[in-house]
Amino acid sequence: MKILVTGGAGFIGSAVVRHIINNTSDSVVNVDKLTYAGNLESLVNIESSERYSFEKVDICDRTELNRVFTEHRPDAVMHLAAESHVDRSITGPAAFIETNIVGTYNLLEATREYWTTLNDVAKNAFRFHHISTDEVYGDLPHPDEMTKGSELPMFLETTSYAPSSPYSASKASSDHLVRAWLRTYGLPTIVTNCSNNYGPYHFPEKLIPLVILNALEGKSLPIYGKGDQIRDWLFVEDHACALYKVVTEGKVGETYNIGGHNEKKNLEVVETICSILDTLVPKESAYSELITYVQDRPGHDRRYAIDSSKMQKELGWTPVETFETGLRKTVQWYLDNSMWCKNVQDGSYQRERLGVVIEGAK
Repeated sequence: MKILVTGGAGFIGSAVVRHIINNTSDSVVNVDKLTYAGNLESLVNIESSERYSFEKVDICDRTELNRVFTEHRPDAVMHLAAESHVDRSITGPAAFIETNIVGTYNLLEATREYWTTLNDVAKNAFRFHHISTDEVYGDLPHPDEMTKGSELPMFLETTSYAPSSPYSASKASSDHLVRAWLRTYGLPTIVTNCSNNYGPYHFPEKLIPLVILNALEGKSLPIYGKGDQIRDWLFVEDHACALYKVVTEGKVGETYNIGGHNEKKNLEVVETICSILDTLVPKESAYSELITYVQDRPGHDRRYAIDSSKMQKELGWTPVETFETGLRKTVQWYLDNSMWCKNVQDGSYQRERLGVVIEGAK
């Protein structure tokens, strides 16, 4: 099978590309604009494979998308290209509307135009797999808000959408477009919504790589608010495995939630990283002494948690890594790959805080 992967030079996308090339006999066409978070250095270990090809193309460029489909004739699309940082979306929402909504529309139309040229067998086998986020669901009650002993709810595939940020609203919009193209045009689509990913090759604007790199340099470890926001953490290589299972075995029209079964407060995450560093790279004082608390971001969701039992029951997938084993692997990877870290930060981002506090925001 030949799979067209959009955003294949990004964090999750590159994990998907590596997984396919290293663990299957399928081919990959990587379509990526190479924005600040897209980095071909994340693919150096597989770029020489004859089953891999790269196209530097913006998904908002319909003409170029048409060319890619005509030249490569894929059997499936895995759509991961997206602007994905909440803080960036607060200060600059336009890019999120353009890429996540307009870009998805362009990709759907280019795919549909190509799909209609296929014979019936190829049409029926074709899949358009849209990779989304649990943030489209809004947030969940926090344990602090619940009666003691009551069961905490989780996101289901049927949970109503209630996005909180420009980022999550743009992803919710793209989810709706994908489902509409199935309902209206019959394009065989599948949607997955995942929890927070972490692991190797993660751009250092996100919490875990930011904390690791700041700690190693003795810089402050900023935590929003009290650090009591809860996230479900998913090791990126587990996610890549799940995504491949969905595109190859998932049922058209279905939604699958993919979670790591690891609910942790942000403060817990940072303290665990500090503890691992205390063991691997000990210094005179504890790394946790670098923790500082900064003003919270506007509209910060308090808790996410994914129920991925559908993935387990219908597709036989469960994550391999626990949070502890996955996080230790992640910290070790950043220790072993300082040159990658240096190279991705040579641009305009130097681990400063993103997302200016908005006056009057909740």
